[in-house]
Amino acid sequence: MGTLSELAPGEEGDFFALLSAKEELTTKDGKPYFKVTFRDAAREVSFPIWNDSAWAVDCRESWAVGTFFKMRATYKETNFGPQLEIKKIRAVIEADAAEGFNPLMLQPKSRFEASEMFDELLHLAKDKIDDKKLRSLVIDLLQDHREALLTLPAARKNHHAYVSGWLEHTLSVTRTVVYLVDKYDEYYPDMQPRLNKNVAIAGAILHDIGKLREYQPHPQGAVYTAEGALIGHMLQGRDIVREAGLDRKLPEETLLRLEHVIIAHQGRPEWGAPKIPMTPEAMIVHYADDLDAKYAMLYTTLRDDKTPGPMTSKKNQLYQQIFRGLQ
Repeated sequence: MGTLSELAPGEEGDFFALLSAKEELTTKDGKPYFKVTFRDAAREVSFPIWNDSAWAVDCRESWAVGTFFKMRATYKETNFGPQLEIKKIRAVIEADAAEGFNPLMLQPKSRFEASEMFDELLHLAKDKIDDKKLRSLVIDLLQDHREALLTLPAARKNHHAYVSGWLEHTLSVTRTVVYLVDKYDEYYPDMQPRLNKNVAIAGAILHDIGKLREYQPHPQGAVYTAEGALIGHMLQGRDIVREAGLDRKLPEETLLRLEHVIIAHQGRPEWGAPKIPMTPEAMIVHYADDLDAKYAMLYTTLRDDKTPGPMTSKKNQLYQQIFRGLQ
C-alpha cells in the first residue's frame, strides 16, 4: 500500500484516504453534482463527482464525511487543480489493519517523535522541579495520561492542531519557561515574594492539561466534548490540577499559585482567560505560551501562503501580513 501524498501526477496507486468533505452543488446549467475531498496526512484533493459518473449513486447514498476508504485511483493535476480518477473504492474494514491501516496515519502529525517528546517532558519535571510533592503531582499526571498525551493535538485549528501537537507545544513552552525562570530569578534575587520556579515549570507542563477533557478524538481531528464547549480547557485544567493537588495535600499557596497559572495562561478575557496573570509565574508561562503559539502560526503562514510578492495575505491565523522578503 502506498499513500495518496506519495503519488506523482499520472500515477495510479492503492491507498487509504479520509473523506473530509462532501458538498452537493449544481452546475451553471442547473445539473447536480457533488464536490468531494479526500485526504491523508500530507495531501488533500477536491474534485467533482458528476451526476453521470459511475460513482454518483454511491457518493450520494453511502459516502459519509469522516469515513475512511481504501481506494485505487490515479492522481492528476489539471487546470482546475489536483483530482483523482477513482478505479475502485470501499469503506475501510477491520481486516485493513493487517495492511497497515491506522486512523492516525491520515491525520497531520508533529515533525517530532511523540515518545521522545514525552520522555523529555518527563525528564524536565524530574530534573527541574525541586518541590517533591509538586514534582510527584506533575509526573503522576503525565504518566497517568501518557497514551492520550502521545496523540493529543494542542488545538482544533490555528497552532499545533495535529497529532502529538500537545506534546510539541507543551515541551517547547516548558523549555522556554525553564530558561526564563533562571534568567529572571537571577536578575531579581531580592524580589518579594521571590519567583517560585517550581510552580512556573509545573505550570508550563500542565498549562494545557485540561485539553484532555476538552477534546475527544475524531477522524478529522479533535472535536469538542460537551464539557469542552461549555467549560473550556482552562477551568477543566484547574479542576484536574486541584483534584490532584488536594489528594496529595499540596501546600495551600503552592496549589493556589499553580491553579492561577492554569486559568491565566491565555492572558486576556477576550482570549478566554478567566483571570489575567497576577503572579510572576503566571506572567512567564503566559508569554512563553503566547509566543510559541504565535510563532507556530507565523511558520505555517510563511510555509503555506501563495500570495505573490514580498508580503503574505492577511488571511491567516494571525490576521496580518507577514514580510517574506524581497523578490
